[in-house]
Amino acid sequence: MNPLNHVAIIMDGNGRWGLKNKNSRNLGHRQGLKTIENLIESSIENKIKHLTLFAFSTENWKRPKDEVRYLFELLKKFLLNKLDKLQKKNIKLKFIGNLNFDKNLKKILLLAEKKTSNNTELQVNLAINYGSKDEILRAIHFLIKKKKKINQKNLSKSLYTGGLPDPDLLIRTGNTKRLSNFMLWQMAYTEFFFVKKLWPDFTTKDFKKIITQYKKIKRNFGSVDE
Repeated sequence: MNPLNHVAIIMDGNGRWGLKNKNSRNLGHRQGLKTIENLIESSIENKIKHLTLFAFSTENWKRPKDEVRYLFELLKKFLLNKLDKLQKKNIKLKFIGNLNFDKNLKKILLLAEKKTSNNTELQVNLAINYGSKDEILRAIHFLIKKKKKINQKNLSKSLYTGGLPDPDLLIRTGNTKRLSNFMLWQMAYTEFFFVKKLWPDFTTKDFKKIITQYKKIKRNFGSVDE
């Protein structure tokens, strides 16, 4: 049985779900938050220690301004309303990506990180304004500036995910089979599962089914297959 410490998820399909149900992309984003809450509970039940969610990419700025504004207001409300609940459940929050685009939001995110920094049950990493190519370039520039040797160990430590284990499992909903510039360095040996369901329709039952399938996979990490 494969150990499962870190699950990464590309939560695709919120907008399409909203348009399909109420002709409102924003409705899909609201519904997607409920799926996040359910998956957090299920991660705890399955003793997963790290859950990384791709919330907003560097490419998502191309979306309509009203939708982008709504997404970040939704995030603020979620943190303000749910932070105490997350704290009681011993959940640690970390935000990965370039957070320098909104001072007020960054302040809220850093406060949430600080408040939950000592929690140990589950670490939830939210990727916001995140792009893997940008992340890798930033890490290289950092190492050059610090005059450190550029090698795999130092580069891994200098990424937004420095100190975290690489994902064992990636799930992408929305019937799309690509990484979309998400954790390219970290997922060299991650097992991929692509799901047809849109993110708001993804259930804990679906999640557990994937976990069961994952644990049956023989993982060689480049070694000779026995």
